[in-house]
Amino acid sequence: MDSLTNQYRQIIKKILEEYADFLGNDEQVKVELVLDEKNDRYLLVETGWKNGYRIYGTLLHLDLIDDKLCIQHDGTEEGIANDLVAAGIPKSHIILGFKAPEIRKYTEFAVF
Repeated sequence: MDSLTNQYRQIIKKILEEYADFLGNDEQVKVELVLDEKNDRYLLVETGWKNGYRIYGTLLHLDLIDDKLCIQHDGTEEGIANDLVAAGIPKSHIILGFKAPEIRKYTEFAVF
């Protein structure tokens, strides 16, 4: 189980780093990768100012809970779940936490 969790941690970090690199930073808005391995919480956030407006938001939020990966928030167009599956994490270990619990049972993913 622990080696599986470590494998998932590595996959999460790699995918989030790829998203951060793809989105990049500009002079006004920064994309920040937050990796809390102690609590198994992983976020990608953007912060800054653009044209006089405050920019702050969570783009991605993933938690490892027991042996499952819970996607708490997915602000991507394609869906990070697809990237996680392509990287080798089975759908049965991915929870779409941003979906209501009663809806999750109708997806191909774990319900918790």
